[in-house]
Amino acid sequence: QLRLVESGGGSVQAGGSLRLSCAASEYTGGNNYMAWFRQAPGKEREGVAAIYIRTSSTYYADSVKGRFTISQDSARNTLYLQMNTLKPEDTAMYYCAAGNIISYSDNLTSTKYKTWGQGTQVTVSS
Repeated sequence: QLRLVESGGGSVQAGGSLRLSCAASEYTGGNNYMAWFRQAPGKEREGVAAIYIRTSSTYYADSVKGRFTISQDSARNTLYLQMNTLKPEDTAMYYCAAGNIISYSDNLTSTKYKTWGQGTQVTVSS
């Protein structure tokens, strides 16, 4: 059974950077997308970035375009999220997820993903 483990969260000042990692326990071959989601207290979980595993095509929420970069290292079964120019509103628990998404328009929809990590906290102070 596929397991996902996130790491790399922490506390940073506004304008700083962090890189999150998500290690998969095995080849994610049964899935065609991996993605990062985040959830702040009292808010719904929102999609941040997604990557189509076969081609490495990437998709981003408008709120992070130009600041965040999702990437994968297939040889290491690892997903990354490079976060630059962080803002206080980026503060949240960040989760990685894997799924078999039928329509690319759903690639940032949390309910379409079946496998989730436990999350890593990102806190950005002003």
